[in-house]
Amino acid sequence: MRVIVAGGHGQIGLRLLRLLVEHGDEGVGLIRNPDHAADLPGEALVLDLEGVDEVGPLEADAIVFAAGAGPGSGAERKWTMDYGGAVKLMRAGVQRYVIVSAMGAADPPPEGEGDVFGEYVRAKARADQDLMASDLQWTVVRPGRLTDESGTGRVHVAERLPRGEIPRDDVARVLHAVLHEPSTVGEAFDLVSGDTPIDEALDRL
Repeated sequence: MRVIVAGGHGQIGLRLLRLLVEHGDEGVGLIRNPDHAADLPGEALVLDLEGVDEVGPLEADAIVFAAGAGPGSGAERKWTMDYGGAVKLMRAGVQRYVIVSAMGAADPPPEGEGDVFGEYVRAKARADQDLMASDLQWTVVRPGRLTDESGTGRVHVAERLPRGEIPRDDVARVLHAVLHEPSTVGEAFDLVSGDTPIDEALDRL
């Protein structure tokens, strides 16, 4: 499987690329800075999603949108990257599309509430909505607060969950499992640490 990972130099993107390569898939990290290419476990695709009007067509079996404006960015970049970047890749001609959203995006705060973080959640929510309204084979993954602790391989997934946290290791493992599990197409779910092995948790969706 050839998988393009947007945000390939990010903390989740790098972890996912390593998993793809380790399991014999083609991992392609979509990055903005060409200097980051040497850090990627797989192939590099240099593309500034905010600097182009259209993307594609791209050759891949799947896209994972794990990119984002990042901490410290303003409200405008939440919309140009977290929303705009995601939507541009939806038009790249790749049928399978997995998006890394955010807990709370299923029920975002009203317009004007929450300052920059509120804009971030609303941008994520709008991207999710556009993806779910498309004819793509989509999956929406909404992780809780991300940590750098070692992953356990055990999670809790459901359409809605109380707020919680999850190691980036386990988010990457879930994304990798989702890509290889056709039954996750058309599913949108919250994701936090739990007691259930990842494959079993996804089977229960």
